[in-house]
Amino acid sequence: QVHLVESGGGLVQAGGSLRLSCAASGRTFSRYRMGWFRQAPGKERESVTGITWSGLTTYLADSVKGRFTASRDNAKNMVYLQMNSLKPEDTAVYYCAAKEERVGATYDYWGQGTQVTVSS
Repeated sequence: QVHLVESGGGLVQAGGSLRLSCAASGRTFSRYRMGWFRQAPGKERESVTGITWSGLTTYLADSVKGRFTASRDNAKNMVYLQMNSLKPEDTAVYYCAAKEERVGATYDYWGQGTQVTVSS
């Protein structure tokens, strides 16, 4: 079992930066692959990026390439999403999620989300 809590969202002007944090409970956090997702009003949830237990990026959405970077600190049970050069279209609720590092695993654990609003 993994319990996830996101923080760090807020209101920022276009061109600004935010760093989202995701705190995870559970002693086996390092065994989980982590993902960041987002959902804008009226849109489906989309995958932003994924990061393996060792910190390798597995996926990065085209819309955020060159601007967003995920990282993790297994010793602190934390995952981060650094977001730079924010655009109004980045406005969404951002979620972190966890899945086991094995073939066929799905993202079974989700945080409650944190709102990011980018003003133009």
